[in-house]
Amino acid sequence: MNRFLAIDIGNTRLKWAMYDAPRRGAALLAQGAEFLEQIEQLADGPWSRLPAPGCMLGCAVASEITRRRVHEQIDQMLGWDFAPQWVVPSAREAGVTNGYDQPLRLGADRWVAMIGARQRILQRGGPRPLIVVMVGTAVTVDALDAEGRFLGGLILPGHGIMLRALETGTAGLHVPTGQVTPFPTNTSDALTSGGTYAIAGAVERMYQHLYLHCRMEPACIMAGGAGWKMVPSMTRPFELVDNLVFEGLVALAEQRFAPPGA
Repeated sequence: MNRFLAIDIGNTRLKWAMYDAPRRGAALLAQGAEFLEQIEQLADGPWSRLPAPGCMLGCAVASEITRRRVHEQIDQMLGWDFAPQWVVPSAREAGVTNGYDQPLRLGADRWVAMIGARQRILQRGGPRPLIVVMVGTAVTVDALDAEGRFLGGLILPGHGIMLRALETGTAGLHVPTGQVTPFPTNTSDALTSGGTYAIAGAVERMYQHLYLHCRMEPACIMAGGAGWKMVPSMTRPFELVDNLVFEGLVALAEQRFAPPGA
């Protein structure tokens, strides 16, 4: 069986998932996550209980050193005989056209997430404009038209970076995390509400840009480890997806690894 291993390396964690085949609709056999500091535990830990995959595709925003650490863990696995492959953004793949001025400079996680989101929209009906929001250490808000062309996107700091920047640059703001409220009346709530509404405002602005450009209501898909924090504060309908990068990796793996006619 040509089992497929998908790996998503972010700024703080490595997430992995194993499927019974490199194709959309494949059964999820196992999944897990480790902080980057604990990558060396994979071979003797959660991966030791896995059946051998036949292929692997990964998405990494971390350094080349981190990828080499993953390769070392794969090399320790008996019976794992495949060449690790990592996504590099291209001009076009899996139905998405890359509109970045320099396509290779686009973050691999953004590229894979857009592919996953586009596939999700197409599976549910006709094509439509799409906003893809990734809420993590950084926040990205990317726009695709109904034909799958990536028009461009925003990058802004995530909640943690915003708070640390204010604490570093402003005296007297070392305060606990607060609550999101319409009218904050203490510094903790003011900081937390400000960061949350900044992200929600960026999504709303991109929504307006995309609606004016396409003359069609966009769909919005949100993902990322901190996406849940945005749920109560969004002004437009959206769908929160847990493993959007994995969905994109599976769609790419289907093109790269699945045998013809599978």
